[in-house]
Amino acid sequence: MSDEEHHFESSDAGASKTYPQQAGTIRKNGFIVIKNRPCKVVEVSTSKTGKHGHAKCHFVGIDIFTGKKLEDIVPSSHNCDVSYRVSRSGSVTSAQNLFEPFVSACVIQVPHVNRTEYQLIDISEDGFVSLLTESGNTKDDLKLPTDEALQAQIRSGYEEGKDIILTVQSAMGEDQICGLKEIGGNK
Repeated sequence: MSDEEHHFESSDAGASKTYPQQAGTIRKNGFIVIKNRPCKVVEVSTSKTGKHGHAKCHFVGIDIFTGKKLEDIVPSSHNCDVSYRVSRSGSVTSAQNLFEPFVSACVIQVPHVNRTEYQLIDISEDGFVSLLTESGNTKDDLKLPTDEALQAQIRSGYEEGKDIILTVQSAMGEDQICGLKEIGGNK
């Protein structure tokens, strides 16, 4: 046997953060990526076919993490990468024409969006939360939300000793606390 050590690199499984969908099939309340940001579609309008042969789709979306309004215009026959929501059990809870055939080489991105619930264990002085996962491990890498009203609800519930479940929304490698609910009585 050799005394030399072997070093192996690890990597992710290559799971895509988006999937393709034809632009003309995306509807209001769906998810798309605009300017590399995951957005919820709040407005869609489609123009008629013009002299260049393509109808255009105008999308207005709200960034799901920052709340910033973003817009994009694409040919309606071109593919967009579209997000879908996965439930805690792993089943797809909403998807928009997941198996739509490719129509063009032009691709627009849209994120996979997940919502996961965790029980709140602790809030540190620097604003990080400690959350209990379903497997019994802790998740300690999230800060309290920037939304002052939601942050106040979380802090007051925690200080009152209530059992709190936080909803965390994830997309494109980002996580953010987006909701809470109280369960049962006090701790």
